[in-house]
Amino acid sequence: MSELYPPIEPYEQGMLDAGDGNRVYWEVCGNPRGKPAVVVHGGPGSGCTPGTRRFFDPERYRVVLFDQRNCGRSTPHAADPATDLTANTTHHLVADMEALRAHLGIERWLLHGFSWGSTLALAYAERHPGRVSEIVISSVTTTRRSETDWLYRGVGRFFPEQWERFLAGAPGTPRDGDVVAAYARLTEHPDAAVRERATADWCAWEDAVLSGETRGAANPYGDRPTTARLAFVRICARYFSHGAWLEEGELLREAHRLAGIPGVLVHGRLDMGGPLDTAWELRRGWPDAELTVVEDAGHLGTEETRGIVLRALDRFAANG
Repeated sequence: MSELYPPIEPYEQGMLDAGDGNRVYWEVCGNPRGKPAVVVHGGPGSGCTPGTRRFFDPERYRVVLFDQRNCGRSTPHAADPATDLTANTTHHLVADMEALRAHLGIERWLLHGFSWGSTLALAYAERHPGRVSEIVISSVTTTRRSETDWLYRGVGRFFPEQWERFLAGAPGTPRDGDVVAAYARLTEHPDAAVRERATADWCAWEDAVLSGETRGAANPYGDRPTTARLAFVRICARYFSHGAWLEEGELLREAHRLAGIPGVLVHGRLDMGGPLDTAWELRRGWPDAELTVVEDAGHLGTEETRGIVLRALDRFAANG
C-alpha cells in the first residue's frame, strides 16, 4: 500500500506554554483511544503540515502534531526580527516534546520524522528511551557538522554555478570559510532587505540541491510564503551554525540507548543533501532498527518511500 489515508481534521488543539515567553502549537487527530504517535517535522523551522496526518490510520492512531518553537503557528514567530531565538535549541525542543507528552497524558508514543525531524526524534529518544514505543524516520540525518558541511559546501561540486552564487550571497566569506555562520549573521541583520536577500539566496541553494528530484517543476523552499521562508532560514542557519548544540557524532555514539526500541529507517540512495552513510552508521549502532534503501529516491523520497513508511506505521499500529 502506498496510498495515503483520507484527510482528517484535529479533534483537539492548543498552545503549550513552554516558558521563556514561548507558546508551542499542538493538535491531535485520529482515534482518541488509539495508539499514540507524534510527528516531528523537518527544517528546523518548517512547521507541521496537514498532509502528514494522512500517514496514520485514523482508526488506530492518536496522532499528535506540533510546530517547533518560533515557526508555524507557534509564537513568537521567527519571521519577526524582534523575536529572540536564544531559547530555541535542540535541548529546548526535546524538553517541549516531553512537556507536551505529559500535558496530553501519554505514557509512550511512536516517533515519526523526516530529515531534521529524524535528528530531533533521535535526540528525544536517546534522552527519554522509556517514553518511546517505536521510531519511523526517513531521509535520516543526525546534523553532525560534517553533514552540514556536505550540504552547504561539499555537494557544491555537483552544482558549482549555484554554489558560487550561494557563496557570493555572503560577501567576504572565503571559499573555505563558514558560509552557514555568515548566513546566520545575515538573517539577524537590522536591514530587512539584507535579511530577505539572504533568505532568497539560501532557499535558491536548497532548491538547487533538490533540482534533480523536482526536475525544475517546483521550488520546495523558494515557493513557500514569505513569513514561512524567513522563519525557516533564520532558524536553520542558527541551528546549523551551532552544530544543533550537539557534540559531533553524539546521536550515533549514543545510539545504544535506543536498544529495545523497534525502528524503521528509510533512505534514498540518490539523496544529494544527506548521503546514505549516516543512516548506515545509525543502523550499525542500533540493532533493533531495520534500514531500507530506496534505490531511485533522493531526499524528498518517492512513492516507494511513502509505501515503506506507511507499511511500517500500519505494522506498528498493531502493537497497541
